[in-house]
Amino acid sequence: MTKKTVKSYHKQQKVTLSLVYLILVILAVVWLFPIVWIVLTSFRSEGGAFVPYIIPKEFTLENYRILLSNTTGNFPFVRWFLNTLFVSVVSCILSTFITIAMAYALSRLRFRLRKPFLKVALILNMFPGFMSMIAIYYILKAINLTGSLFALILVYSSGAALGFYIAKGFFDTIPVALDESAMIDGANKWQIFTRITLPLSKPIIVFTSLGAFMGPWMDFIFAKIIMGDNVKNYTIAIGLFTMMTKSTANSLFMAFTAGCVIIAIPITLLFIYLQRFYVEGITSGSVKG
Repeated sequence: MTKKTVKSYHKQQKVTLSLVYLILVILAVVWLFPIVWIVLTSFRSEGGAFVPYIIPKEFTLENYRILLSNTTGNFPFVRWFLNTLFVSVVSCILSTFITIAMAYALSRLRFRLRKPFLKVALILNMFPGFMSMIAIYYILKAINLTGSLFALILVYSSGAALGFYIAKGFFDTIPVALDESAMIDGANKWQIFTRITLPLSKPIIVFTSLGAFMGPWMDFIFAKIIMGDNVKNYTIAIGLFTMMTKSTANSLFMAFTAGCVIIAIPITLLFIYLQRFYVEGITSGSVKG
């Protein structure tokens, strides 16, 4: 290659990289703008739902005080937060155990109806979960569980068994030779699962746990159907939605944005701390099925 050709190539590379970086910067601004706007609005002291500027003229923590102290008496945010935290943590533990156990069994054990079950589960996963919410509501109503936090835990945990495909793919990547060596040494299936497989499965456990925690934390449809008008047992998603009525939307909008910031903090911290395990769990579980 001549010097002229090399220079032309490097110039073309610089132009391409500049365009790529420009597009990435524009996308970053588009994605971050709503988040920055909500955070700034939560510290705004001027009233009103919408103002013709982004940066507040005066900053205040009053919106957070109103939200956390429940000065209006109708929106117990702290109780909603604790309800959501309780449901999310319990559902996360149960769902993770069910999903990991199901995935391990289908990855390692061989039984007669294994392949038909995998096909049926794959077909069922193609249908969105909210299609079953009316049937679930009537079932819970028949056993007098509507309006309770236990009903939410039951719903979120019961649907975990069908989300095993990624975890199964991860377990398929763990060599079967490890299991066979342990069996030669006298280990049973439970010992192999707890002492060999689980220590090697931290990425997929983290991935499954995060998904199981985020579902109840952000869900609105199922929670609203099941809770009805039981305000004390509302989750954060329902509670914040009820703050935006025609009569309160203008006066409580800044408190609403403060609530949005608060509920985003736990998820953000979890993702920052567990990000490398999360990404590794997705990529490892999608290699082999």
